[in-house]
Amino acid sequence: MFRRFFGLGRRSFSSLSEQEILALAISCEEDDARIFLAYADAIRDDYPASAAVFEEMAEEENLHRDGLIERHRESFGERIPLIRREHVRGFYERRPDWLVKSLSIDKVRLEAEAMEAQAHRFYLEAIRHVSDAGTRQLLGDLAIAEQTHEGMARRLGLKNLTDDARTDEDETQRRQFVLTYVQPGLAGLMDGSVSTLAPIFATAFATQNTWTTFLVGLAASIGAGISMGFTEVASDDGKISGRGSPIKRGITTGVMTAAGGLGHALPYLIPRFWTATSIAFAVVFVELWAISYVQHRFMETPWVRALFQVVLGGALVFAAGMLIGNA
Repeated sequence: MFRRFFGLGRRSFSSLSEQEILALAISCEEDDARIFLAYADAIRDDYPASAAVFEEMAEEENLHRDGLIERHRESFGERIPLIRREHVRGFYERRPDWLVKSLSIDKVRLEAEAMEAQAHRFYLEAIRHVSDAGTRQLLGDLAIAEQTHEGMARRLGLKNLTDDARTDEDETQRRQFVLTYVQPGLAGLMDGSVSTLAPIFATAFATQNTWTTFLVGLAASIGAGISMGFTEVASDDGKISGRGSPIKRGITTGVMTAAGGLGHALPYLIPRFWTATSIAFAVVFVELWAISYVQHRFMETPWVRALFQVVLGGALVFAAGMLIGNA
């Protein structure tokens, strides 16, 4: 789990050879073709015309794969290295097929548009790392083809969206805002708010000294903010995943992590223990509610699920701190 979280054991994109870049492109085209077919199956009953377009896109992905395989055969022979997107640090990920059935036509269109935008960026970045003229030409042609697919996915959405739907530019801007700021900020806020509950309240009930509790909370919050910020910067450069500047994401994650912990540490500047603890309890409630709201508002997580996840996690960590502090 820790290896996956920190990106350990995965290759950087810049370290891949030309053969490995071709092999990665082949596996990505195969995956995307399967996903488009899953989309088509999921929406066929209600949107048969859109399903037919996704089947056409899947067929084109298979043609892209065939062209890549042929190029690999000409340059490197028959044996294709086994390398997939999960083997490359910072590479974009795909939603599992079984989640597609729960998506509306609007979400399917947005997912497809994001897929093609990511693939387009991948081919543009890949061109910078290959020197063979034939391979560069093929990758350039595929980048143009993926950009055409992105426009096709966008047109699919425009046929099925309601009149009050946002423009494509607004949708792109919102998606980029979520990827660059909301997701990293939410991860930081959750980590800072929840993970610091145990050390802060354990110290509070073990010592009943507000100043000591504040210092522990301050150290835990700042340390967690620095750690999470650097982890976010190092995990993904944003070039292929499209998540934006790693510096912006790292700062957002670090600041929100520190803020999440400081929220219930600052009340312990009040010298009266039970007054400070009561205010800290109230702050924790507000923090957990804010996390649930952000999950619901931007990540479209159902209210019940968001509240259950956050409250359960917070309650378990808080209980651990209480038990340790009163031991």
